[in-house]
Amino acid sequence: MLFGIALIIFGLLAVPSLVLAKKPNAKELFDKVAPYMGTIGIVALLWGVWTLIRVILSLSMLNSGIWGVIIWVLFLGIAIIEICLGFIMGYGLIAKYALGSKPESQAKGQEILAKIVPYQGKLGLGAIIVGIVYTVLWLIAY
Repeated sequence: MLFGIALIIFGLLAVPSLVLAKKPNAKELFDKVAPYMGTIGIVALLWGVWTLIRVILSLSMLNSGIWGVIIWVLFLGIAIIEICLGFIMGYGLIAKYALGSKPESQAKGQEILAKIVPYQGKLGLGAIIVGIVYTVLWLIAY
């Protein structure tokens, strides 16, 4: 259940304009969290890679009926969302520490970032929705 709640919170952090439209006083909270967004993004990126590895290792779930397929697709979506949003939110730290001073690496990173940034809002909403679905399924199962 904590996994789903964390995904919802991550989605909310990815689309602050949506939250601020509903709760203008939440700006103070976003200002407090802003210095940690890069770290949160890196954690989400690594968590997404780990989730993707687990999804690949659990391909056998696709043979276990409709619920197995639904759960597998849900976790695949979670992995993709986490990786993309984690890359977007953590790009500053990624560029600073992982890409180094190589111009080719910096250019490739900027190119990837430019391709996925237009989807940040949709990915954030997706994270919220998938987090809610995951939490509800977890509550039903347990």
